[in-house]
Order: sequence, then structure tokens, then C-alpha cells
Amino acid sequence: MANMTSASDLPPLPTYELRPMPDLLPFISDFWLSILAPHIAYWAVSIFFHFIDVFDLFPQYRLHTPEEISQRNLASRWQVFRDVILEQIIQIGTVAVLNLTEAQQMTGMEDYDVAVWATRIRLAQRSLPMILGVLGLNATSISKNMAASHPLLAGALAGGHYPFLTTQLDGVSGAQVPAFAMWELMAAKAIYWVIIPGFQCWLAVCFMDTWQYFWHRAMHVNKWMYTHWHARHHRLYVPYAYGALYNHPVEGFILDTLGAALAYKASFMTPRLGMYYFVGSMMKTVDDHCGYALPWDPLQRITSNNAAYHDIHHQSWGIKTNFSQPFFTIWDRWLGTRWEGDTKLKYERTRATAAAKKTTGKSNGTPNGKANGTPNGKSSAVANGKANGKPRQASKSQR
Repeated sequence: MANMTSASDLPPLPTYELRPMPDLLPFISDFWLSILAPHIAYWAVSIFFHFIDVFDLFPQYRLHTPEEISQRNLASRWQVFRDVILEQIIQIGTVAVLNLTEAQQMTGMEDYDVAVWATRIRLAQRSLPMILGVLGLNATSISKNMAASHPLLAGALAGGHYPFLTTQLDGVSGAQVPAFAMWELMAAKAIYWVIIPGFQCWLAVCFMDTWQYFWHRAMHVNKWMYTHWHARHHRLYVPYAYGALYNHPVEGFILDTLGAALAYKASFMTPRLGMYYFVGSMMKTVDDHCGYALPWDPLQRITSNNAAYHDIHHQSWGIKTNFSQPFFTIWDRWLGTRWEGDTKLKYERTRATAAAKKTTGKSNGTPNGKANGTPNGKSSAVANGKANGKPRQASKSQR
């Protein structure tokens, strides 16, 4: 029993030599790739949905009609594009500063780290005899009975004792030393390469969702923040893909840029994993504003927080609900801000209104229901200040 618990029963850890991690792509450094990749993803996904929108490829999956886009939105395509570029410039600068605070990423220690986790798995097995004893089972007896047919299982039940697993050390002595079981190494690799990065991403997602929910909700509750910052984003009653980052610069920095940076730091991601996370979250943000409920879109199937869910928040009747973004809806469900009513009739009403305005506009010889070429369908009399039959007062230059 003493041999089973001695340190010499553990396989030795491999040696390692650290070296700078090579860049992911040969033609660009990871420094610049991490800065540019999220924005390349942003515009790639945006162009994809813009192509679908312009050529009306999937009208059955539209959340809004083209007439609604042209009539209801209060910001032009150019204004949206301009503000998105401004926010992306701010994000590029922020990520550049963030990258400069990171130490150079090194490699060469991966096998050592995997072996450390395999050692922890081996040590954890030493508690199995005691656990089985509490349950009234004799681990030693069970292990002996299974040794011939299932040696690995018998070794685990014996407390991680595998006397038949050895390897020869490279060196002068060539002495035999304990080795890890294949299942231990596979489990250790799964922990190191999958479970830990997955947990870090999950932690970043939770942080980001929490950060954005409470800031987003605060910008609706606080009239000053809504009027000066958040109202700009809600000029898009009918969201479309590349309008995802159409924000006031201050809101964009607080809600998106700073939130993502803090999520990255709080989850202790590596720079490369952080780059993958930023690209994924950027694609999710664009998809949430795409204006389509595509049944084959994986980003809309992973969680219930998708384009249809967020679109409700952009409507005048749903603006006080569905604050959660960009990943899950848990905060809306927990705090009672999730939209629970029927939306079908409301969407049908807005579509019918937009169609009627278009028909009226065509009958008057004007596009999109905008009478006499003036915005928002106002008549020329109103545009000239002649409301209620009262002429506009002449300016000093006209007097």
C-alpha cells in the first residue's frame, strides 16, 4: 500500500523549452491579426446579409419588408456606415493598447502542462478506495478480480496503481519509470485543450452578458443617457446587419469595447483564444441585427437571443424589454424584462402601414410614401412652415 501512495509511483514530468509562439498566419503578425480579424468578420457577415437583402433572396425569412427599412429608419445608410467606422477605429486603438499590455505568447510547455493534469488525475484516483469503502465496497478485492480482464479499470479502483505501465527513460541509465495510462493522457488533453478554454469562453460570455444587460438597461432607465447616447442606436427601428455597431461613440466604447476587453481580462484568456472570442462575439452581434430569422443560421440556433429576439427591442412597443445581449437571455428571464406578449399582429400592422404608405406615395408620384420629396412623408406646406394654414415667418434676409 505504501508503494501506491509514494511519489515514486508517479510518472515523471517531461522537460520543456519555451520559445516564441509562431504567428497563426504567415503573412500577418498575431498582433495585427487580433486587431483586424474581428472587423473583417464584421464586414464579411454584414456583406453576406446585405447581399441577401438587396437581392431579396429569402423574403420568407425577413423580419421586416424593404418598405419598412426605407420608411421607418431615421438614420441614412451613410450615417450608419460613418458611425460604425468611427466605433471600429476606437476599437482598433483599444485592442492595440490591450495587445501592448500582453507579454509575448510562448509555446513549448504544452506537453508539460498536459502531464501536470495527468498527474492530478492520477492523484485523484487515490481517493477511490476510500470512496468505495464508504459505500461498503472493498476496492482491493474488486481490483484483484478485474486485474486480468480489465487491467486499467482495476488499476484505477486500486487507487491509480498501474505497475504494468512503464516506459524507458532516455539517458545513460535507461531505467524503467512509471508511465501514464492512455485514458489519463486523453483526459488530461481534453482538460487542457477543450475544457479550460471552453470554461474561459463561458466565463467571458457570462461577464459580457452581465455587463451589457445592466449598462443597456441603465441607458433606457436614465433619460439623460438615453437621450444623449443610446437614442442614436434606436434610430434604426428596422435593424440591418452592418448597423449592429451604429452607436454613439461613448456608448459604443462603454457597452461594446470596454465590456469585451474586461471580459477578456476577467476570463484569463490567452491572446490567441481572445482573438477567437472577439471574432465570434462580433459575428454574433452582426447576426443579432441582420433582420432575418434564417432556420439554417447556426448563430441563431445556439441560443434564444437571436435576430428575432433583439428585433423586438428595436420596436416602439418592445423597447422596454429584451435588454439581454449578445449571447443569452437569462438576465431578461430572471429580472422580468423579457417580452412575453404576441408579436405577430404587431409586425403585420407595421408591414401593412408601410405598404399603404408606399401605395399612397406611388399614387402621388413620390417614392416610399414621402410626399413631394420631403422626409417622413410631410407635405410641402408643412415643409415650408405653413402648418395649419399659417405661413412661415420670413427670415431677415427675405424681409
